[in-house]
Amino acid sequence: MKPTVNKQQENETIITEFILLGFGTLTQLQTLLFLLFLVIYIVTMVGNILIIALVVAEQHLHTPMYFFLGNLACLETCYTSTILPRMLGSLLTGNRTVSVRGCITQFYFFGSLAATECSLLSMMSYDRYLAICKPLHYVAHMNSKLCVKLVVGSWIAGFISIAILIFMMSQLTFCGPNEVDHFFCDLKPIINLSCGNTHTLEVTAFIHSSIFTLPPFLLTLASYVCIISAILRIPSTTGRQKAFSTCSSHLIVVTIFYGTLVIVYLLSGSDALRDLNKVFSVFYGVLTPLVNPLIYSLRKKEVKEALRKATANKLRAFCKTINNNNSKRFFLL
Repeated sequence: MKPTVNKQQENETIITEFILLGFGTLTQLQTLLFLLFLVIYIVTMVGNILIIALVVAEQHLHTPMYFFLGNLACLETCYTSTILPRMLGSLLTGNRTVSVRGCITQFYFFGSLAATECSLLSMMSYDRYLAICKPLHYVAHMNSKLCVKLVVGSWIAGFISIAILIFMMSQLTFCGPNEVDHFFCDLKPIINLSCGNTHTLEVTAFIHSSIFTLPPFLLTLASYVCIISAILRIPSTTGRQKAFSTCSSHLIVVTIFYGTLVIVYLLSGSDALRDLNKVFSVFYGVLTPLVNPLIYSLRKKEVKEALRKATANKLRAFCKTINNNNSKRFFLL
């Protein structure tokens, strides 16, 4: 809890710009970091956009599972784009300044998308639970209308809930220092720079983070525990190993995502954890959108087949165009 603004603070200049310190202690590695994060961003965008295109184009992928995966890919495309382009620009040009309004706007979109992803991942795990543990009831429970309602509800809840925090943040005053010790505009580094009383905002942020991380994580964990229990009862050793490999990789990814969010937003009171916030933020903000397309979609047989068909169709169309052009040249000669 911070003290209220005194007369000396009132006379100080109000800060209108922040400086994002980023990875300030690694200045000699700026070029390497730029190339690394550029490759991560390109691969993330290509992987997620490819999944969106396949889910939309291929009729046999119009199922609840791929509807959720398509929305996750769309969300990850937006999610990573709220952080990496700005960070890449800073690494390339050295310009780390950002307006206070721009900083709060970045956090609004990042926080909204993170809250939406928490809900969406829990719904995906519940979908897999019904498909594997309750296959006879799956079609009745997970119909298209319910899927749309769940996804739309997740997006709306994520964007509306964070708006409360944004309104409270917009009332803060900043009178120095103006250095944000992070590579993007996150909640706690911004709050730490306020020269006013932030206790109410901190309590509200804690409640918001608890609601959007702990219940979805517990639901996801419970779903995968039931799924793994069902898998262990599969008589075929090969089928059991394949299913267990897939589910365990899903569980590892969601545990890293939820776990790092919980550490940063709920448990970062200790100095040791606070110093590692940047590292944890890289996990849930950069690496998770990178691996999700591979873990959830690109390893699946249906997606591989759809990708193979789409590639073959494009090649046939390209070859046909080449042949037509050659035929036209022949007749012209």
